Amino acid sequence: MKTPGKTRTEQILRVMYVLSWIAFIGLLVKTGAIMTSFGVSLYNPEASHNLYKGLSLYDLREHSFWYYTQVVSLMIAFSGLKAYIFYLVIQALSKVNLTNPFTMEVAVLLEKISYVLIGIWAVALLYNAQTEWFAKRQIINLDHWSTEGFFLMAGLVFIISQIFKRGVEIQAENELTV
Repeated sequence: MKTPGKTRTEQILRVMYVLSWIAFIGLLVKTGAIMTSFGVSLYNPEASHNLYKGLSLYDLREHSFWYYTQVVSLMIAFSGLKAYIFYLVIQALSKVNLTNPFTMEVAVLLEKISYVLIGIWAVALLYNAQTEWFAKRQIINLDHWSTEGFFLMAGLVFIISQIFKRGVEIQAENELTV
């Protein structure tokens, strides 16, 4: 059922705004939980048995505190960057004006999102390379992170940001001709 005065696009954007807030808060909680668990494990090695949702890095910590710190740092970076993406999405959605949709602010935010997605892709590649290195040396077996989607998304969001920039130029030209 349609809300009076609200277009379907406005409703979809409102739902996406709320979902983005939920994802942002969830990823912040996850990042904070990993950071807190890591902090506790600095003083109590037993805490590395259940770092986050049953993930046990106790054997890795016992093998090498440096390797353990590297893995946890990559996990924090991965989760934190994903939270930052949703923060940028929230900012972009709050700045969208359907009567004048193409703004340089939104275009810049979209471009920034694409760069952060490349960062997430790079962190995932580093993590996967490290887990391969650990596996070859039979130190610990960790799951790999998917990387393909982040690189593809970064490219698509970058293209959309460039379309938005061109839209800003066209809007400015149209305003000058009126």
